[in-house]
Amino acid sequence: MAKVQINNVVVLDNPSPFFNPFQFEITFECSDNLEEDLEWKIIYVGSAESEDHDQVLDTVLVGPIAAGRHMFVFQAEPANTSKIPLADAVGVTVVLLTGSYRGNEFVRVGYYVNNEYTDPELRETPPGVPLFEKMTRNILATSPRVTRFKIDWDENPTSDENKAPAPPPYLASMPPLDPSQIPSVVSQSSGCVEKCLTDITMDSNSTCSTADNELKMTH
Repeated sequence: MAKVQINNVVVLDNPSPFFNPFQFEITFECSDNLEEDLEWKIIYVGSAESEDHDQVLDTVLVGPIAAGRHMFVFQAEPANTSKIPLADAVGVTVVLLTGSYRGNEFVRVGYYVNNEYTDPELRETPPGVPLFEKMTRNILATSPRVTRFKIDWDENPTSDENKAPAPPPYLASMPPLDPSQIPSVVSQSSGCVEKCLTDITMDSNSTCSTADNELKMTH
C-alpha cells in the first residue's frame, strides 16, 4: 500500500501571463513516518513530437515527513522559450507534477495547458516569431490526469524480475483531449481538483506551512 496519497491540488494564479511562475498548492497524506525526503518536480512538455523538448522547471525535496496530512506550495519559473519549437509555442501542451521517493516515481498529475494570444488580431494572424509576452497561459485545472505507480516504500531488496516497470513517457499518461475542454483565456479554470483526484485511480531552503507539520523544501 502506498504510504503517500495526494488529497488535493490547487492551481494558483490561473489563467496568468505566460511568464508568470507556475504555482501548485499540494496537499498529501502520509500513513507513516518517512526516513527520506520526497522529491517533487514540475515538468513542461514543450512538444508532442519529441521528449527532447521536455523541461524540468524545478525540483524540490520536501521533508522530514511525519505521519499525517501536509500541505505546501510548489512554485517554478515558466518554461524556457528558447527550448520550445516555434510550431508548438501557441496551442495546447501539458504540464506535470511528479512525486518520487528514493528515486522511484509514485505519482504523476498531468494537466493540459492552453497558450494563446489575448489580442484577437494576434489570435487570427499569429506572428511568425512567437510573442510570448503577449500570451496567456490557461491550465485546465478541473480535469487532471492522476497516475499512480507501485513502488517499494521500505527499500526491501528485490530482484530485477520483480521490480516495477519504469514509468511511461510523460505524454503517455495523458488521455485524448476533447476540443470542447480546451481552456480559453476568457474562462476561469483555476481552483480545486479534489473531486477529480479522488475519482481517478490508476524558493531555496524556504519553509512552508502544512496542515499538521512544518515541511522543509530544498531545491
